[in-house]
Amino acid sequence: MSEPRLVVEHREHLWYLLAEAAQLEHMIMCQYLYAGFSLKQDPGEGLDPAQLAAVNDWRKQINGIAVQEMLHLALVANLMTAIGAAPVFGRPNFPQRTSYFPPTVQLDLLPFGAGALTHFLYLERPEGMARVDAEGFTPQVPPFEPVAPSESLPRPQEFATVGHLYRGIADGLKHLAGQLGERGVFVSPARAQANPARFQWPEVIAVTDLDSALAAVEEIIEQGEGARGEWRDAHYGRFLRIWDSYEAMRRGDPGFEPARPVAMAFLRQPLDIAAPQTLITDPDSRAVAEVFDIGYEVLLHLLTRFFTHTDETDEQLDTLVGVAFGVMAEVLRPVGAALTRMPVGSEHPGRTVGPAFEMYYQMGNFVPWRDAAWSLLHERLALLTDRCDRLRSRDRIPAEISAVGEQAAALTARLAAHLAVGADGS
Repeated sequence: MSEPRLVVEHREHLWYLLAEAAQLEHMIMCQYLYAGFSLKQDPGEGLDPAQLAAVNDWRKQINGIAVQEMLHLALVANLMTAIGAAPVFGRPNFPQRTSYFPPTVQLDLLPFGAGALTHFLYLERPEGMARVDAEGFTPQVPPFEPVAPSESLPRPQEFATVGHLYRGIADGLKHLAGQLGERGVFVSPARAQANPARFQWPEVIAVTDLDSALAAVEEIIEQGEGARGEWRDAHYGRFLRIWDSYEAMRRGDPGFEPARPVAMAFLRQPLDIAAPQTLITDPDSRAVAEVFDIGYEVLLHLLTRFFTHTDETDEQLDTLVGVAFGVMAEVLRPVGAALTRMPVGSEHPGRTVGPAFEMYYQMGNFVPWRDAAWSLLHERLALLTDRCDRLRSRDRIPAEISAVGEQAAALTARLAAHLAVGADGS
């Protein structure tokens, strides 16, 4: 069955599809991180040495795939920036099982297990491959009505797979370049782009023309579902190998349970979800979850500022990227893993907190002026450091996050060193 064509007759159609791609990559990445956080890590959690070795390998594989989803998000940001659109780092809250995306593209945070792997394989399936999503992921609304080429205003369009969406974006880029010329489509300067040197990521492609834009799209497709027919080393093939290994372990021990009993849990009811969600009531767990949420918010703001910067120097741009990566590795990673060992509350006995990647307001952007934007970034980083420091006074905080406050303070100081520095270095 052939994929229906996605309509891109105007820049706004392409802008809409890229914004949708950014949110989709962002949420898929969170799904993978959540599953990785949920995996057990200690010999005392009921795993024998062979099982623990397998679980550690699965975590490494899933985290590696999540890192590539971060790369995809950066590539989409480059594509958006290149055509003059501000990248999108805000997104809806989980769960998303209605019509935010096409009805067959539903997203939720699941602990590692058969359900999560079935869902991941469905999302990453190659073009033309028939797979069924995990139990509970059932379309609730009919497909979107097709967009007519005569429509000037963008609206949701149907895509069967993630690869289908990107093939539509690639076709749209070529179509617009034919209409407007490459210089008419790619209007932003090269300095606005994430590049391999600044991100220390060889796979990052700076988008400055049609060839580089198509190369960025192709990289996303090949890493996700694979080039047509070549999926074994792509995300789909890697998840399939994890599935085979997981099933083999379960056949050897039917009681094998590699994941902690996590429940996606929020500090408060999400602003954009009608159905009541699980809330964290344990005071210590709430304190740690607050650190995770603040760190996650700061990370998104740092990335937003990088991609929408104005008069920052090269050193300041390096600082934004370095602090963002530091927040990911030195705050979110240890805090997210620690949360999955902490109780949700007495209302949910035996369940631990799965970090919900909570979006607790409609995230916007800073004003263009660098001094104001960096002052606000510093303010939020300082708040993160303060909340990390407060964790030390609590008795039931996991030992692995005892150093998080020191890391947050170092990141805050790194950014603070530039607060009074202008674009000319004075």
